[in-house]
Amino acid sequence: MAQHEHGVERPLEDPAPPDEGADREAEQVTLAVMAASRLIVALSARALASVDVSLTLPQLRSLVALHTCGPINLAAMAATLGVNSSTALRMVERLESLGLIDRRVNPDNRRQVVLRLTSAGGELVDRVLSHRRAEIRALVERLPAQQRAGLLPALRALTAAADDLGLDLMDETSRLAGLVDNPLNPAP
Repeated sequence: MAQHEHGVERPLEDPAPPDEGADREAEQVTLAVMAASRLIVALSARALASVDVSLTLPQLRSLVALHTCGPINLAAMAATLGVNSSTALRMVERLESLGLIDRRVNPDNRRQVVLRLTSAGGELVDRVLSHRRAEIRALVERLPAQQRAGLLPALRALTAAADDLGLDLMDETSRLAGLVDNPLNPAP
């Protein structure tokens, strides 16, 4: 027996048995989404290999984060990538040596270094993302129109579910480490 909030005892109820059909379907969808995720990673790797720079996928993620967020500090970079600051610093040093990002002192906080893409870094990100987009489009165009039409609401629903979990890159970066409003080019 369990007590109700007013002190009245009621028998404990067994929770409803899980719906095995729904669980099986959820697992099948999970595996399909994971396979699609591996496909996107493989297409990203191919797109990266299409440029004449030897970068790793995590280094590309760093560049894309800067491309998406604009100038950010090292802590924000590390938080966005899910790595510690020393790992992010080594990545920044490598990307800086390639002329893809630069580091400058924040004029409003001299203890803070701000990272941003160089024009070469921005062009590289644009080329890689454009190549990946073209490959994904070619793949999508191979699907019959009816399958494409069914895929669209499913992907939108999945994206909306992720938004409900708070997985927005910009919001997460701001929350974890402080997005910088571009102190290197302040608005008048």
